[in-house]
Amino acid sequence: MSKAPVRHDVHSHAHEEDVPGTVNLQAREGEETHYGQALFPVPSSDPNDPLQWPKFKKHMILLCCALFSFLGNSALIGPSTYIGLFSVEFGVDPNTAAGLINYPNLAFGFGSLLLVPLYRKFGRRPVMLGSLVLYAAGVIGASQATTFSGLMGCRVVHAFGSGVCEALPVQLVNDIFFLHERGKKLGWYTVALCLGATGPMFSGFMLAAGYSWNLFFYVEFAFAMALLILAFFFVEETRYVRNIVSVPSSNGTETNLAVSKEDNVSEREDASANIPARKTLLEQLKPWSPIDHDSEFFMTIARSFTYLLVPSTFWVVTTYGIYIGLCGFAFSFIFPIKIVAPPYNWPQTNAGLHSIASIIGFALALPLLPLSDVVAAKLTKRNNGIREAEMRLGVLIIPMVIAPVGQIIFGLTAERDLHWLGYMFGVGMTQWAAYFYFTVTLAYAVDSYTANLSEMLIIMNLGKQAISFGLSIEVLNWILNNGYAKVIAGAFTAVLFVNNLFVIVFLIWGKKIRVATSKTWLARLHKRTAIAGETH
Repeated sequence: MSKAPVRHDVHSHAHEEDVPGTVNLQAREGEETHYGQALFPVPSSDPNDPLQWPKFKKHMILLCCALFSFLGNSALIGPSTYIGLFSVEFGVDPNTAAGLINYPNLAFGFGSLLLVPLYRKFGRRPVMLGSLVLYAAGVIGASQATTFSGLMGCRVVHAFGSGVCEALPVQLVNDIFFLHERGKKLGWYTVALCLGATGPMFSGFMLAAGYSWNLFFYVEFAFAMALLILAFFFVEETRYVRNIVSVPSSNGTETNLAVSKEDNVSEREDASANIPARKTLLEQLKPWSPIDHDSEFFMTIARSFTYLLVPSTFWVVTTYGIYIGLCGFAFSFIFPIKIVAPPYNWPQTNAGLHSIASIIGFALALPLLPLSDVVAAKLTKRNNGIREAEMRLGVLIIPMVIAPVGQIIFGLTAERDLHWLGYMFGVGMTQWAAYFYFTVTLAYAVDSYTANLSEMLIIMNLGKQAISFGLSIEVLNWILNNGYAKVIAGAFTAVLFVNNLFVIVFLIWGKKIRVATSKTWLARLHKRTAIAGETH
């Protein structure tokens, strides 16, 4: 059932909306509200508007995206448990065997470079279904590989196919949820992304049960096919263009009304008389979507690189790259080597149990999932209904310190062969903090710079995977040659802490940075090339 159209008189606050990341959420009489603030974006009266869809449908779409992110990331990093086995079976050194993790990691980022422009032109639904097929083909191929090059090739294919799994959730959350909901919804996606880091634990359990590494890929394939079926029935096309038209209000003034592209509401018409019918089930299940002929495939790719000049976007890239490339891969590479050697002497089958610490860290963060939204809503209310993008950043202050402390504990434990609980505490503390940095920096970047979201997502995903690849390609040799304490507790911790400290920079000067950026040639370029439905 569709809701009544929501109207917002925005003329008197136009000066606020000129600044990206600043939104006037003061509610007018009769408007639907949350925490006393108006809903944003303004939904149209069209029942096909994703903002008007039932909560169950929205959450099923979010579930499909989250599961895709979990599977893509678990398949990417899960085989790290088998590095020793790959080294022996294929006759290569451990660092070369680790390339079976590193190079697919790079392909994972390049997947967004092509697949995001594709979903922008051809629609979210066909690209998600197609990428799931490509992912499934890659993992079943990996299960049948008998050579190092064959396994590498199949790993690159499934990583490339699943690369879009980190852009699609952000895009779809932006498409189907209101501003006040996005932090929490992105949090659920981030939980799934982070739990993907537990892949080594599952591969280790299979190894402990006496199964070969091939079984890991069989299991990934089974879940991929199940998700493909689920996505086919629940992930409807979410690309939707809302137009804003002026209509007379009851008091004689004009208000702005969000309508669908097809509504064709003139200033003299009653919007409620032009509400279209909801698409039929067969129309919703079509595996293809209308082609956006205005979307430029190659220019979308080219323009995405200009978003590296947007400070909030660049911070997301470095945050993900550092937490994945330095912290995540260090844990996945070092723990399996240390724990099977004296003085621990654990069996090879338990080499992935550090993932338990990751699960505990994420589980402790889970109750705080809505925190950034709640804090931002209360600060908005205190600020007379004006939402600033920086209002959610305060929740990062404690994680800013916790993550570097976790790195120090892990590095010193490895250097001095301390009790194995030191590894667990180090991993758990870092991953707990990583959850907040993944969720909040991403939400902040999306909130603070709203032109062409899909282009922003391309460079976010490509950039973070490129950084994590560059940092991880020699991370094993670097650590083994220079010492655990010097590299992990020293160099890695310093880089991580400096990156974390930028939350202070954005808390204090974030709005000034947004205002300054909005006056540059870069902002004019992005505004001039903005596609309807991409801004929010």
